[in-house]
Amino acid sequence: MLYYLFNYLYKVHHIPGTGVMQYSSFRAALAIVSSLIIAQYFGAPLIRLLQRQQIGETIRDLGLQGQAEKKGTPTMGGLIILLAILVPVLLFAKLDNIYIILMLLSTVWLGLIGFVDDYIKVVKKNKDGLAGRFKILGQVGLGLTVGWVLFFSNDVTVRQYVLPNGTFSAVDASGVYQDVKLMITTVPFIKNNELNYGDLFATAGDFFNEYYAFFYIPIVILIITAVSNGANLTDGLDGLAAGTSAIIGTTLAVFAFVSGNALLADYLDIMFIPNSGELVIFCAAFVGACVGFLWYNSYPAQVFMGDTGSLAIGGIIAVLALIVRKELLIPVLCGVFLIESLSVMAQVSYFKYTRRKYGEGRRLLRMSPLHHHYQKLGYHESKIVSRFWIVSIMLAVLTLVTLKLR
Repeated sequence: MLYYLFNYLYKVHHIPGTGVMQYSSFRAALAIVSSLIIAQYFGAPLIRLLQRQQIGETIRDLGLQGQAEKKGTPTMGGLIILLAILVPVLLFAKLDNIYIILMLLSTVWLGLIGFVDDYIKVVKKNKDGLAGRFKILGQVGLGLTVGWVLFFSNDVTVRQYVLPNGTFSAVDASGVYQDVKLMITTVPFIKNNELNYGDLFATAGDFFNEYYAFFYIPIVILIITAVSNGANLTDGLDGLAAGTSAIIGTTLAVFAFVSGNALLADYLDIMFIPNSGELVIFCAAFVGACVGFLWYNSYPAQVFMGDTGSLAIGGIIAVLALIVRKELLIPVLCGVFLIESLSVMAQVSYFKYTRRKYGEGRRLLRMSPLHHHYQKLGYHESKIVSRFWIVSIMLAVLTLVTLKLR
């Protein structure tokens, strides 16, 4: 909103200094500072409100170190994250940008699903929360919406350069180009690393070549559902999900910045995505919100984010990666989420397999998700979180290296 006000003052009244809002880097700086301030200013009152309403976490006795001390800690702290994201974005971003609209929709959509789940758990005292099928249905609904917009909206384009031999390229810049509707993505560690989803079905016939949206959209649904649930599983130790998400968000901010800048995209020889640079403002607010939330969520936590926060941040990360065409890097960038999810799948599968084979279920890990396994081994919670952060930083660096390593 402030962007449009300052733009009006600059173009109509020519007030000196108001033109600074034209720069996305300046607005991103304002967004991250604002999100930090909002998280700090509203965090403490919200925690006190949750305490007064006795909206505290119900802890099952799992025999984990320090578990008893967490009983009664307020949850639904994800509201702090949502507020610290939405307000700066509404103030400083271009609200008519298709990518900003998608990110706002994703944040609110999954935030509401998580809020309903937390509300049922802590207010209605139903420990099962929102039925799993309704969570999945909500995630699938968001994936269907995002996939449909990315595939069919004419505002979602990539730049194709016309090479001297008459062919087209998304990375080799030349003086002649056109912004086209094309569903391509980046394949890491490969030279000439653009994959056209349509090419996957081109040999199957004209029908599949023309209507491959029916195959692309399920991929979007799978990615959003997987990353959202992965973030939800990772949210089990103080500061783990918020810190990891801040690292991932910073990496995606870099991708958004270089993908939305024609000169940098040309220099780094990567795909230029028109109008995607506006996502830097959203990423800045997202990182600021996660870091600001850590003030209250770091060990020992004064508040938990609950599903209100964890489902939302996972969905945000997934949609951001899809928009900047880096979804194939998610297994690396979100490696912590991935290993947490795989640890649960492996534990459940092995337990069921051994129960069928030996008549009793056996465990592959001492406990899943993986962070609880390390707790069972005697590692302190803060050490586990710190080491997971370090792993996340290493994976983020590896992801950024793909900009030039092919």
